[in-house]
Amino acid sequence: MSVNNATVYIVDDDESVRKAKARLLKSVGLQVELFGSAREFLDHQRSDVPGCLLLDVRMPGLSGLDMQQRLKETQQDLPIVFMSAHGDIPMSVRAIKAGATDFLPKPVDDQKLLDAVGQAIDQNILSRRSNGELGHIHQRLRSLTPREQEVLALVVDGLPNKQIANRLGISQPTVKSHRRHLMDKMEASSIAELARMVEKSAATSTKG
Repeated sequence: MSVNNATVYIVDDDESVRKAKARLLKSVGLQVELFGSAREFLDHQRSDVPGCLLLDVRMPGLSGLDMQQRLKETQQDLPIVFMSAHGDIPMSVRAIKAGATDFLPKPVDDQKLLDAVGQAIDQNILSRRSNGELGHIHQRLRSLTPREQEVLALVVDGLPNKQIANRLGISQPTVKSHRRHLMDKMEASSIAELARMVEKSAATSTKG
């Protein structure tokens, strides 16, 4: 588990549970923030650091499952570990299907809690890293001229310079110049790396 700067947000209406879990998590070097309700958390401005949410299911006002839906609607990428003293199989299945990383019955075993939180934080770190790389790819793609974008599409399709020149009605030296410029702008060392960038960008655009 990577704990540097990682924060666990505990949302539970039971103050004794909040404090007990906070002591446990702080003992392994994690930062902890406590909230007595879903609304209190949703109104809170979070720091831009890796972390996860330790969330009770049944609370006055918004339930944990309702809060999970709110976070999903606002595209907040924060892994959730649920805790519940009244959980059942349908409830846990619903939570996991909606993206929760774990569903733990109360009273929660300390080691199981630490393991679940550790996995959630590691998942968040990987997700943030991937999103950061994707952001750089999108930025590089936006830096290409319209002609370079046309050449890029044909290059990753495997067309040689001569066919690209014929397709676009330009000379082969011009194609070579565009290829060189777009490779530099994309910071790609090979056509294979360039193709992976384009594929990754296209995959996220399709999901959106």
